[in-house]
Amino acid sequence: MLTRSGDPSLNPVEASQGLKLCMVAAERSGDMLAGLLLQGMQAHWPQLDASGIGGPQMDAQGFVSGWSCDELSVRGLVEALWRYRHINGIRQTLIQQLLHSPPDLFVGVDASDFNLPVERLLRQKGVPTVQLVCPSIWAWRPERVAKIRDSVDHVLCIYPFEPALLEQHGIEGTFVGHPVADVIPMLPDRKGARESLGLSSDASLVALLPGSRLSEVKALALPFLQAAKLMRQQRPGLQFVLPTHALLKPMIEATIASLGLAQVVHVVLGRSHEVQAACDVALVASGTATLETALHKRPMVIAYKMQWLSWQIANRKRLLPWVGLPNILCNESLVPEFLQEQVQPQLLADAVLKWLDDPSAVAKIQQRFADLHLQLRQDMPKVATYAIQKVLSR
Repeated sequence: MLTRSGDPSLNPVEASQGLKLCMVAAERSGDMLAGLLLQGMQAHWPQLDASGIGGPQMDAQGFVSGWSCDELSVRGLVEALWRYRHINGIRQTLIQQLLHSPPDLFVGVDASDFNLPVERLLRQKGVPTVQLVCPSIWAWRPERVAKIRDSVDHVLCIYPFEPALLEQHGIEGTFVGHPVADVIPMLPDRKGARESLGLSSDASLVALLPGSRLSEVKALALPFLQAAKLMRQQRPGLQFVLPTHALLKPMIEATIASLGLAQVVHVVLGRSHEVQAACDVALVASGTATLETALHKRPMVIAYKMQWLSWQIANRKRLLPWVGLPNILCNESLVPEFLQEQVQPQLLADAVLKWLDDPSAVAKIQQRFADLHLQLRQDMPKVATYAIQKVLSR
């Protein structure tokens, strides 16, 4: 297990009671990360004044959102261009507000295309800037290194290999661990999760996780549900559970009804971690959910599909053979990935059923995921707060 690069309990630094923080998260996964960081910061700065752009988990910590993170959530370069005027308008308004009344600290949460220009301007004005989640320069678009170096004072890295990579380019970074590794128990309670969700304790259960963004769900919900129908035809006792949020629920339920799966697919609002704990295997969109599924020690099939031109642009800049975080972090093809034209219901169904038929393969991958869990479990809120404290004390 990797050691932490600093522990507040061993290196106490006196903190002022108040801190004016601006934080920007641009999608639901960033909202989750930021919500956990806010817990750690509030423990250190009891009078923390936090505002900016966030979501429900940040708001639950007393954060004041000027805009919802959902307004910034886009997928792919082409989609970003379509919504550029709206998103850039939000950014320019935010910048004007921050320059008029500068915060003591700005923290950008992922979403580097949105956050780095804001951070660069604030840093030029003397505002300390921190980026939570290192832009994935190791996976694609390595040209962003210069922008990161010009824009941020410190990067809070959620993967262990990132600080050394940043150091090669003159950028400070701290491995803080991945916060979901702290939240998810080492031994998830499958039985308790099923009882909580009102699901059968005996049936084989497949989790369908087509994403949290509208564009993802538009691309993946139908093939995922078509795959579920094919699986159900082969295994009549198979059950399915699909977590979503209120904005997407009507679309998903309409698709389920059109396929005649209303009695087969159990839709729940939120509660994705309970779904991952409850299932035997997951069919999941590439992204943070793949890591969460791995930390729940569940085998999975990863799929991803985006607008054609966006894929062509992104694929040319890709540096790694995988897109799924479990494969990337373990540096091995542990779980199958189906991308773009490979996202076919029959292929997905066959790959999911293969896991259900191979308990020895499931046992092996569960051990690999347990090792990964230990590596990423670093008490992110505490370690990240300590790193921020060091930046502010300069």
